[in-house]
Amino acid sequence: MSSTSLFPDFLYGKIKKDGKKSYSQYLRESAVPKEELDIFLHKNSWAQFDPEVGYILGNYMPHDGIDNSFTLSTVMSDGKRTNTVYADKPCRINTYGNSFTHCHQVSDAETWQEYLAGHFGEPIQNFGMGGFGVYQAYRRLIRREKNDNDSKYVILYMWGDDYVRSVFRCRYATYYKHWNDYGGYMFHGNFWSNIEMDLDSGKLVEKGNRIAIKEDLYKMSDPEFMYENLKDDLMVQLHLLSANTVNSDVDTKGLKKLARILGVPEMDFSDTEKMMETATTLKNKYAFAATKYILKKASSFCRENGKELLLIHFDPYGVFKALVNGEPRYDQEVIDFIKTNSYRYFDMNEVHVEDFKNFNLSLDKYMDRYFNGHYNPTGNHFFAHSIKNTLVDWLNPKPITYQQDDSKLIRFEGYLPK
Repeated sequence: MSSTSLFPDFLYGKIKKDGKKSYSQYLRESAVPKEELDIFLHKNSWAQFDPEVGYILGNYMPHDGIDNSFTLSTVMSDGKRTNTVYADKPCRINTYGNSFTHCHQVSDAETWQEYLAGHFGEPIQNFGMGGFGVYQAYRRLIRREKNDNDSKYVILYMWGDDYVRSVFRCRYATYYKHWNDYGGYMFHGNFWSNIEMDLDSGKLVEKGNRIAIKEDLYKMSDPEFMYENLKDDLMVQLHLLSANTVNSDVDTKGLKKLARILGVPEMDFSDTEKMMETATTLKNKYAFAATKYILKKASSFCRENGKELLLIHFDPYGVFKALVNGEPRYDQEVIDFIKTNSYRYFDMNEVHVEDFKNFNLSLDKYMDRYFNGHYNPTGNHFFAHSIKNTLVDWLNPKPITYQQDDSKLIRFEGYLPK
């Protein structure tokens, strides 16, 4: 056994008596079958390799739409999701974020960006991608916005566990047991740029992608590579411990040091319930600290580059349902930070809480109206028109459909076929 192992010999690669795996075995079993990487790297699939953020949208038809339909999910040459509504015009609004930005589970023409583009008479570009954390969306934002002279208005969308995703070195290792890659056609979550705590300095640091060359991705098929590169990933440890996925045989020295840095009370691993509670508390504290760091950087970047930033938050499962039930939102610390710093902000959770009051429906029936896991087309349409007034007030000049200038409506400059 390697001297760098986190575990004593009798735990190395074994399943403990209670049926859960050791942390080392779990990581080794996260190795990706080579044939799945073949598909991801060399065929049309839902995602495609990106050296910085791991992957971006590809060209595929997932079988994940409403009424047992497939969805057309395609990408343009500059990496954005295909947009056609007024796409010949300069675009001043770019959107970044996760699967609710990307609009997973609907076709290209059913995104909230396309609905708004049709209403405003101008394009809105979609650089969101399913599975991204706040940090990966931020990295994509600065990469694009450094060179995009047309866009002035930048939207950064956050949901659910985006805070946590920012910190993983490789998200795939956290969900491979319950995600169907469809033989590689839905593979994603590979190594990417991330943010993590330097335990020596006690400061958050930005890290580059550990696999930044496309063909090197085959290293992920090696169990030892996965183990060696993730054994000290504190967020992977916390995620697995909080979900009781592995035994508490993780080397907790790093976690205890992280807890001291973040001001979290002493960690307690004395039993399963306390382990899960402790790990969840530290996981969230770590993720929130990273998110605050990222939002400061995003705000500074936009200000320095003549851009305006709008933050969006929506978590239909972890926040909206809690608010409906009169419970506190788990991420209140982040929301308080946003408000304290006077960042421009739109909270779709609050919109849905008020909308829910208009119906005599159970919460589950209400969710069925708008969601198919992610927003269905009706949900995206509702979101588009919920945020519409916020965007109209923000944009200067206002969209042509909101300008009180009859001469523009008479001339139709740029709107009639040539």
